[in-house]
Amino acid sequence: MKKGIHPDYREVVFHDLSSDYKFLTRSTVQTKDSIEFEGKTYPLVKIEVSSQSHPFYTGKNVLLDTAGRVDKFRKRYGTKENATPTSQPTSQS
Repeated sequence: MKKGIHPDYREVVFHDLSSDYKFLTRSTVQTKDSIEFEGKTYPLVKIEVSSQSHPFYTGKNVLLDTAGRVDKFRKRYGTKENATPTSQPTSQS
């Protein structure tokens, strides 16, 4: 590898803010924050979602606001009663 052209690959602590979970891994991400973790000081990266908080990995279902989506659709495009009838194709003989 050429010297001086690659980012610094170092140990970094990622902190999942939603579940307060911290884990140590290696990364090239640049950050100004630091944290003391397991007796050493490491750069800190704050994240919103990790495997500890993501519904796919935790098995927790996320309840979607489907009723709100339906109402929004009906408000935007109208309901079936308000819809204009489309012309039926005529068969040509």
